Amino acid sequence: MAAPLDIDQLKTFIAIIDSGSFTRAADEVNKTQSAVSMQMRRLEERINRNLFRKDGRINRLTADGERLLAYARRLVRLNNETLAAFDEEALAGTIRLGTPDDYADRYMPDIIARFAKTNPNVELSITCEPSRDLVDKLSRNELDIALVTHNPKVRHALLLRSEPLFWVTSMAHSVHSDTPVPLAVGRQSCDWRQLGCAALDSVGRDYSVLFTSRSSTVVASAVLSGLAVSLLPESALRPGMRILTPNEGFPDLPPAEIGMIRRQGVPTVLMDALTDHIAASLDNLAPAGADDASDGHLPNRTGLSRAPNGLTFPSW
Repeated sequence: MAAPLDIDQLKTFIAIIDSGSFTRAADEVNKTQSAVSMQMRRLEERINRNLFRKDGRINRLTADGERLLAYARRLVRLNNETLAAFDEEALAGTIRLGTPDDYADRYMPDIIARFAKTNPNVELSITCEPSRDLVDKLSRNELDIALVTHNPKVRHALLLRSEPLFWVTSMAHSVHSDTPVPLAVGRQSCDWRQLGCAALDSVGRDYSVLFTSRSSTVVASAVLSGLAVSLLPESALRPGMRILTPNEGFPDLPPAEIGMIRRQGVPTVLMDALTDHIAASLDNLAPAGADDASDGHLPNRTGLSRAPNGLTFPSW
């Protein structure tokens, strides 16, 4: 009878795919990079297939690696669910989480997926609203936790993440030269919209709000289509975008900061588990334009897509 697959090896394999590199996976599974490499060699020997292939300095999944990934996710998920079903101390309950739409697009899918894997008995109820509305919902006990734009002048929150905020335009268009310059921004209550308008006012730059949406996808589409200029944090930059400078009439902006507010009265253990998970996840995110990002496939500040040394997968 064939020996069973090693769940720990499968977890490491999934971590490599999800994180984008052997190095980051090693941090996630608390192993050295050499131990991760050894696990993958043993997994390849166990199924008698190559899971990765070299493409220059980049490792890519083979067709067999793609096949194994689907099985690995199912096996690990079933393993976690089985253990949780017999764990009398497993977390259970419901947490109502609020987040602005742009944070939900960029950060929440990965955060929610990882939390759900380890806490299958916890139900997350997600609300997407601007920061100001989320704070109001907290005060009415309609939310338990809110991720908000950190603004100590307006609200008190625990600072979780800070990254550069940039003016961006399309590389293929010159809409940023128009007078007045058209903007694609959030609704009037959006902190970044107010910040951007105030910055342009401070240098006497004429502008008009052409697109208003709380969806970061809509805003990014307006920029890439050459219809408007917007302001986005570094992690939201996409290939085809170009950062605008003060020399072009777009003043420097303060950093984009994410804060967290917790409602009093929620079970401490459950609240701590989610807030600690969110804080750790945001803290571990690599900035999109980091020069030392050695693992992943990230847009750089020229708007071109670069593939630094590390692991990338064509299916992403």
